[in-house]
Amino acid sequence: MAGNLDENITMEAVRIGNKVRELREKRRYTLHDMTAKTGLSKDLLSQIEKGEFIPPIATLMKLAGAFGVNMGHFFKDEAGTVKIAVTRAHERKRITRRPHHHEGEVNYIYEALEIRKPNKQMEPFMVEFPVQDTSEMVFVSHQGEEFLHLLEGQLEFRSVDQVEVLNPGDSIYFESDISHSFRCLGEKSARAIVVVWARK
Repeated sequence: MAGNLDENITMEAVRIGNKVRELREKRRYTLHDMTAKTGLSKDLLSQIEKGEFIPPIATLMKLAGAFGVNMGHFFKDEAGTVKIAVTRAHERKRITRRPHHHEGEVNYIYEALEIRKPNKQMEPFMVEFPVQDTSEMVFVSHQGEEFLHLLEGQLEFRSVDQVEVLNPGDSIYFESDISHSFRCLGEKSARAIVVVWARK
């Protein structure tokens, strides 16, 4: 079972890495160009392209913005033009961190809830937040806005000057260019629906 999980993680990391490299080469960007466009280091970009690093949502947003695509591009097999898109439960792409994740990597598991519609304005995810200590929190920022609705567990939201504790049924909407982080409180993981919107 653990072997299958590791294999699935590796396959998804390689899949995303291949798409990043294909987009970069298609647009004739160098890694240096991508660093300038995203603020991500060349080493990190190289690790993503090689499938050695699982990009968190904020990193995918920066990459999508640099390439002029939406985040769904990294999860779907082929592009198409649709006005109504249905993603079945078994089709969702689950992205989890490796057992030995990189320092500074965001500690959560996410699933893309919509993988079919190109050029969409919103990106919906199911996110699972494992229990963690304050010292393990990783703060991120990215262009756009973010909405989170908590389904299970207890979650703490932190920005530079605000702390909010969310319980099941609570929601939070914020401008995601502020530095922010979440951590799960209590004894079991928290689960939430997260919708992100990136300004074009």
